[in-house]
Amino acid sequence: MGWEALEQWGTDVRRVEPFTRGVANDVWSVRVDGRLAVGRLGSRSDDDLAWETELLVHLDRAGLSVPVPVPTMDGRLFVDGLVVMSYVEGRAPETTDDWRRVAEVLREVHRLTAEWPQRPGWRSSTDLLHAESGTKVDLREMPAEAVARCRAAWARLAGRATCVVHGDPNNVGNVLISGDRVTLIDWDEAHVDVPELDLVLPDNAAGLDEHAYDVACQASAAWEAAVCWDDDYSVKRLAEVRAI
Repeated sequence: MGWEALEQWGTDVRRVEPFTRGVANDVWSVRVDGRLAVGRLGSRSDDDLAWETELLVHLDRAGLSVPVPVPTMDGRLFVDGLVVMSYVEGRAPETTDDWRRVAEVLREVHRLTAEWPQRPGWRSSTDLLHAESGTKVDLREMPAEAVARCRAAWARLAGRATCVVHGDPNNVGNVLISGDRVTLIDWDEAHVDVPELDLVLPDNAAGLDEHAYDVACQASAAWEAAVCWDDDYSVKRLAEVRAI
């Protein structure tokens, strides 16, 4: 259906202008009943979008600042790959104190989602110690030596508790700060995994000790290498994963 689905949000609704951020989706500012919102159109399955929108509603009800799904006239949170969410204003984090606040919010996300089910079709980093693929990851596309290095990094996380991780919080475009509020946006990479993957922040703002920071950095670099394989960025991230 494409953007025609926007009519499900009412008669007074229109697209305004495209956002520059957003790779996997077509993202626009929209107006719904005169209010500014964000429309995101992609190819995610209904099960995937149900998982994401239910997560955002849960975090909002728990008091965290997130883009809240705006329901259609008949109460649906998405239609044919289209989600409309509340518009959030703010600036990117700039200082170590800003990033410490981001770490606090991430830890609250982790606490609130300790029993959350896995995103449909996804695998965690420790699942990939044995599985070969899951959503954006296909280890069969990587050289055997690269897979071995990634799995060695993830093996250091084995046995740890899991929760929802945002998946890309150290990207300044995914964090908005205003007043006393920190808002995490773009939950496209969110899934259930070990929380350490979210805590590799600038200046080690999460305050991990030396060993924990090394484990997290190696696992995070391995994850991003596997997810993005094989573009220039993934090759760069793989170079950060120690040989075995």
